[in-house]
Amino acid sequence: MSHRTAILMPGQGSQFVGMGWDLAEKYPQVRRLYERADETLGLALSEICWDGPEERLRRTENAQPAILTHSYAVWSVLPAEVRASVVVAAGHSLGEFSAYLAADSLDFEDALRVVRRRGELMAGSGDERPGGMAAIMGLDPVAVEELCASVEEGTVVPSNFNAPGQIVISGDAAAVERAQDLASEAGSRAIPLNVSGAFHSPLMDVAREGLGEALRNVEIRDPRFPVVANASAEPVTDSNAARDYLVAQLTSPVRWVDGVRAMMEYEPDRWLEVGPGRVLAGLLRRIDRTQRAEAVGDPTAVAALQAENSNTSGES
Repeated sequence: MSHRTAILMPGQGSQFVGMGWDLAEKYPQVRRLYERADETLGLALSEICWDGPEERLRRTENAQPAILTHSYAVWSVLPAEVRASVVVAAGHSLGEFSAYLAADSLDFEDALRVVRRRGELMAGSGDERPGGMAAIMGLDPVAVEELCASVEEGTVVPSNFNAPGQIVISGDAAAVERAQDLASEAGSRAIPLNVSGAFHSPLMDVAREGLGEALRNVEIRDPRFPVVANASAEPVTDSNAARDYLVAQLTSPVRWVDGVRAMMEYEPDRWLEVGPGRVLAGLLRRIDRTQRAEAVGDPTAVAALQAENSNTSGES
């Protein structure tokens, strides 16, 4: 039986100390990939991924290339038949770069340099204009947008439409704090997030020029399969559109719910979360209870896919 596969690539927050070590132990090509990453960045990224400490790995400029490398390492050892079956992909925030990498739009070294630079720019934006983020649970998108618009203490906007009843807001620290109070008064639960800046909000505008320059300096090819953009929730098949949306993503909300629904238009019968963690698998279930994603991030999960593929190819 041939599949129509949709792949989901995780974003920042999915990193953990030890990530990728088991893959590098089992697959020589993965170890070589980490060696290439270390050489490309002039940084012992493999050591940061495998040994930490957690505080160092969590830093935005380290977490982003770490997650991209792990996701691409998993992708590189998936059975060729699985990779050939992909009909659509999406990545959450940083994961959108991983999706384009899997779609052959970017070379690994170029993608690595760009996301490292993206992390540096985002960290710098947080230093220049400090902000915060919080998850608002239980309110619909219109209610959250109205709540943010009513705040007078500064800028705060919806930044991640992750799942029904789970929307992240982002903005000036005082404005985010006030929005949390208003959400609580409205009967919602507000959870402050441990982040270094107001990601996917106008506060990231100072990073746009630098990211745009970094992307202009690398070759971007038309993706081999459509990649649904965070900023528009539309499938992208053109390299110029990919470049534009990756820059726009910095200051635009992640329209994950709409993006996943756009992926469903391709009628996938298999969903794979490729990389560390299983956050996106959980969000998929909340968006549509009839869909289920398989998290593929370690040798055991890869081996299961290999066995499944072997059994399928042996059927007459």
